[in-house]
Amino acid sequence: MTQSIDYTPNNQLLAAASTLSNISQLYVDCADYDNAIRLIEQIKKIREKVLGKEHPDTANTYNNIALIYDEQGKYTQAIDWYNKALTVREKVLGKEHPDTANTYNNIAEIYYRQGDYAKSLQLYTKALSIFEKVLGKEHPDTANTYNNIATVYDSQGQYEKALKWYFKALTIYEKVIGKEQTDTANIYNNIALIYSKQGEYVMALDWYFQALATRESKLGKEHPDTANTYNNIALIILCWMIMLKQ
Repeated sequence: MTQSIDYTPNNQLLAAASTLSNISQLYVDCADYDNAIRLIEQIKKIREKVLGKEHPDTANTYNNIALIYDEQGKYTQAIDWYNKALTVREKVLGKEHPDTANTYNNIAEIYYRQGDYAKSLQLYTKALSIFEKVLGKEHPDTANTYNNIATVYDSQGQYEKALKWYFKALTIYEKVIGKEQTDTANIYNNIALIYSKQGEYVMALDWYFQALATRESKLGKEHPDTANTYNNIALIILCWMIMLKQ
């Protein structure tokens, strides 16, 4: 932009913001976060000027800033910007909009990484209530939140609760996206991990082999996720042999 933002027509400013957004995403993909933030700050300035601070597109910009800080592990800044996005989305879109729920999910994920499981569960539950009501109990976003809740319980060592939520997610994945998709294989893997932690090695192997079949088919035999499954199966067999010798 060669003109000052104060004198450039609004339609040109918004078009420029859209272009800058695409470039900013490229910087994020390359992990060049400094340039990504530099551009997205320009986008924020444009959208706040033209659309106002309480517009969904402005909220999206706040959310994108948060995502960049999140990628960098700068969780305090990320939560601050997610909350800015949340304030706008709750006011403009409503407290039961999927975008609002997604923001709850994003903040919950940060609390999870920080080990604040209580806050994480609280926010995941808020997101879930929206997804179930607005999108339904068989929507992928609902299933993703079931999986997120399961992960929190898993990290707390509450394995029965974790299995309950993983199976809720799995039912949707298998029905909606199919049994031979990588997201479904990830759930198989998560369930196998729980059984492994509980020492139920036969059950763990069964689920690992289900994950392996999909990963070999969809990702190939040389993909890191496939290799990780080979490794997990080998560890289970080793643990099983040690247990049988005792």
